[in-house]
Amino acid sequence: MKNLTLLSVLALALAACQGTPPASRTGTPSFYASMARADATVDAAMARDMINAYRRNKGLPPLALDPELQAAAESEARAMAAADRPSSADAFKARLASAGYKAPAANLSAGYHTLAEAFSGWRESPQHDRVLTDPQASRIAIATAYTPSSKYKVYWALAVAADRR
Repeated sequence: MKNLTLLSVLALALAACQGTPPASRTGTPSFYASMARADATVDAAMARDMINAYRRNKGLPPLALDPELQAAAESEARAMAAADRPSSADAFKARLASAGYKAPAANLSAGYHTLAEAFSGWRESPQHDRVLTDPQASRIAIATAYTPSSKYKVYWALAVAADRR
């Protein structure tokens, strides 16, 4: 089952791209690049493309990267890493709503080392899958933060929202 899940992630990523998926500096496709490094940065465009391919297969419209939402996701990932525990998605959604985002939703998690692992885990969780397939969403942001002393190592913040008010 795990191999089937990884194959489906790869197929979605390839379907979302024109040609070869972007590679990290090690030559590994970015969705397999480990975020468990101090200098790691999640490939937000690849994440958007993977999630958009998944949404497209469900008849949902694509999401666009949002720079301000991205800054909020980065801040949330850093805060989780500093606290060494995942944050409350409800509290994060409330902060996004107060910043003017309509219908914000979030996946806040820890322990996944690659985008492929995070995407697969979110798809398999009904609660997290609802965020990926939110029909109101039009914007997306994703960020990670690494903390070597944590049992989780990598914290993830994925945010989606409708257009701002």
